[in-house]
Amino acid sequence: MSFVIGLVVTMGCMLGGFAALGGHLIVLWQPWEFVIIMGSALGTFIVANPTKVIKDTGKAIVQAVMEKTPKRRDYLDILGLLHVLMRELRSKSRTEVEAHIDQPGESALFAAFPNVLKNAEITTFICDYCRLYIIGNVKTFEIENLMDEEISAIKHDKLKPYQALTAIGDGLPALGIVAAVLGVIKAMGALDQSPELLGGLIGAAMVGTFAGIFVSYGIMTPLAYKVKVARSKECHVFLIIKQTLLAFMNGALPQVAVEHGRKSIPAHDRPTIDEVENETLNGGAAMAEAA
Repeated sequence: MSFVIGLVVTMGCMLGGFAALGGHLIVLWQPWEFVIIMGSALGTFIVANPTKVIKDTGKAIVQAVMEKTPKRRDYLDILGLLHVLMRELRSKSRTEVEAHIDQPGESALFAAFPNVLKNAEITTFICDYCRLYIIGNVKTFEIENLMDEEISAIKHDKLKPYQALTAIGDGLPALGIVAAVLGVIKAMGALDQSPELLGGLIGAAMVGTFAGIFVSYGIMTPLAYKVKVARSKECHVFLIIKQTLLAFMNGALPQVAVEHGRKSIPAHDRPTIDEVENETLNGGAAMAEAA
């Protein structure tokens, strides 16, 4: 909603200010100028990016505009799952725990946290490093380095839509100039016409420059930044998992390891220690009933 509200305020102030200055809003309606600018931007976007990035950009835009980012509930689910997993790793045999790690989709442990299970990336990340811990031949600092490399790769992929949108936003002012030049060329063909007609054609051409600059700095750049914020929050979840598992691998009790993860959550979304404790206790009770 914040994106829509901001866009309405921006458009209202811009168009309202133009009208207040005595301008006629109908003059700004030059659909073919918009077709030239936006069509060229779309074409260059398709040329510059592989199909996977194009599809992911659409998903990222929906995610950013709808603010589908990790919330407090998501963090509690992840910490609850990690607590149960770490408790199992401390108290159960290797074979028993491997059954959960190898087949998370069929595990009662993971089924108790469906919001985490439906995210394949997070589930795979957790299972992979729990599996390394079970093997027992890998040192903690080696696992940490491997986690850092994987998180860096995940972040690189997640931010590709942001980079693609930023590139298009940077090019829109130039595409606006292209549309304006084409409009001026059209106007030059009407030099023998009346000043009123010629003035209208030149004004229509200038709309192209206006549209390119406005769409770039008023819409595309803020949208790209919003995508970056949303995807960065999504990537931060992996850092929380990393901090929790590393603390456990270094000898911390599950409840203490979960606190390491909780402290990694951004302050405005961070659940209290009591909320985490209640979540882990409820998760343990749910697993006991399932068993």
